[in-house]
Amino acid sequence: MNVFVIGLAVHPAADAITDRRLEEMAFHTSRAALADAGIERRELDHVTLAASDEVDARGISSMLLAAPAGAFLKDELRVTDSGLMGLVMGALRVASGRFELGLVASWSQSSALPLAAVVPMRAEPFYLRPVGMNDDVADGLFAGAVQARYGIDENAVAARVVERARAAVHNPRAVPRRVPTRDEIASSAPLAWPLRKLHRAAITDGAVAMVLASEAWVAHHPKAKPLARIAGMGWGVESYRLDRTRLTDMDVLRSCYGQARTRAGWKGDAQPDVAELDASTGWHEAAFCHAFDFGDGVAISPSGGAWAQNPYFCTGLVAACESVNQLAGRAGPHQVSGARRAIVHGTHGFAQQGHVVFAFEGVAP
Repeated sequence: MNVFVIGLAVHPAADAITDRRLEEMAFHTSRAALADAGIERRELDHVTLAASDEVDARGISSMLLAAPAGAFLKDELRVTDSGLMGLVMGALRVASGRFELGLVASWSQSSALPLAAVVPMRAEPFYLRPVGMNDDVADGLFAGAVQARYGIDENAVAARVVERARAAVHNPRAVPRRVPTRDEIASSAPLAWPLRKLHRAAITDGAVAMVLASEAWVAHHPKAKPLARIAGMGWGVESYRLDRTRLTDMDVLRSCYGQARTRAGWKGDAQPDVAELDASTGWHEAAFCHAFDFGDGVAISPSGGAWAQNPYFCTGLVAACESVNQLAGRAGPHQVSGARRAIVHGTHGFAQQGHVVFAFEGVAP
């Protein structure tokens, strides 16, 4: 694949963004991404939106959000799985050869509604919804299953949480927070055994946008400076069942990683320099690292991952922006020296049912 990222923007994150409407968040973030790319909205030939009606608390939210996000009178497509799945569709549209310059935009202002009441509505209505299935229960089941199968313990999980929270302190795009101690994590309120409150990254508000260009467009616009290349990607969906096999095998995640590597042409033991993982709890990061089986020297979520900011619907797309910034040498205080390859992971659904993996490569100046 030769799809290039030529601009991006991440809305200043906060636990609750109260000084802007959702439309304003989408507008300012998309406009900032276009400015970063050095282009005007009129030059776009398509826009891909990634948004959730339930989380936006609006039926067919794109009717209200498409125009401020930049899609007025543009070829528009919307996905409802996750922000990173929106990047898949945007990249495929460019790779198809039918489009040359596009914008991918996603947002999440979950502070404006009781998210805990909305999420259970996504559960299967005849069995899972009546038993009270929600993210805490699903993630607790996942944590218990991987603890039993892989021997992951609470001390290791707490260490990961502390490491990620410390990394977030150095990220200028992170929500400022105090780093918890291991004792505070171990004594925090139980959510669903063995998951505790401080095992989980706090949900934040946020928005993100990315500008994609084809190889032909870049060739005809020498002033445009690509930040990174989308070298490969893979995506898939696990079984809906939450049994031990589904929770612990992580076959779909491994398959997505293999697809991304193959399409990127990464041979043998070629490793990324950076891996940004969409892990909402320390249990998930430990399990995902086991599934990816990275070698030594791979920087895991140097941005702080979900502990930097965690806008419920678009955390994966934020991770993609962090990785592109790494490859472009503009990540900031947490820059990984010499980063040339990056893996980005995104997930969605109960107990991480759906997975997306991108392989990015740096572009020579």
